[in-house]
Amino acid sequence: MTDLERRIATLACWRGPVTMAPLTGGLTNLSYVVGDAGEKFVVRCGDDIPVHHVFRDRERAASIAAHAAGLSPEVIHTEPGILVMRLVEGRTFTEADLRANIHRLAPLLRMCHREVGQHLAGPPNFFSVFHVIRDYGRTLASSGSPFAGDVPRYLEANRKLEAAQVPLPIIFGHHDLLPGNVLDDGKRLWLIDWEYGGFGTAMFDLANLSANGAFAEAEDEALLDAYFEGRVPDEFRSSFRAMKAASALREAMWAMVSDAHLRIAGADYKAHARDYLKRFEELMAH
Repeated sequence: MTDLERRIATLACWRGPVTMAPLTGGLTNLSYVVGDAGEKFVVRCGDDIPVHHVFRDRERAASIAAHAAGLSPEVIHTEPGILVMRLVEGRTFTEADLRANIHRLAPLLRMCHREVGQHLAGPPNFFSVFHVIRDYGRTLASSGSPFAGDVPRYLEANRKLEAAQVPLPIIFGHHDLLPGNVLDDGKRLWLIDWEYGGFGTAMFDLANLSANGAFAEAEDEALLDAYFEGRVPDEFRSSFRAMKAASALREAMWAMVSDAHLRIAGADYKAHARDYLKRFEELMAH
């Protein structure tokens, strides 16, 4: 048993001896499924990651607010570097599931954008993908990364994509809609992992969902029509396309920065960067 596992086993929230098994798939955190007194919980372990603008007090506040809004599992215990939530028995989505469940995801996002911010306590995060890309560029330029030579080109693309945005109301968004952050328990969908939860606009969550699900044009149209309930101004569509490219670029640069600064067993950050760079280049070409 590692020191971390010994720490988890002795958390004050448990009612008796616990069982513990690693939960695989995370790219920045270590997680475990813990059994205690006939119930199961997920324990997420991780410190702040300043290069990714991840601060665990903000993640904790967003997770609690998302549960209060009915979107996310209950948080039952927190302490520095530890977040304990009830386990939702279900399956995580794949990219194909994102594409096949637009009719379920659009109202889930509307609920997120309408409700989570109403329950948030404490200082808020603010998320701007364009600021994140600029900051990642600064980090990569001084990191010795093999990707650093292309940073000026990425920043120029970022400038053009930001200029294509239209003003939208500020809402509370998830901002990390990878397939693995959507759970289906057979009856409903859940959103998990609120590391990047914060105030922003709806356009990023929509574009992020599309970029991460490799949506085709018809699926993009269906998503926008479903979210905006059939009232999509033309300028929103062009803004969405630009935001989708920015989302793919941000994910690629996230992986580049992770490759330079993080070490999680089994995470191939270079491959992740190449995957999303390909998506970014294809989106820019169109």
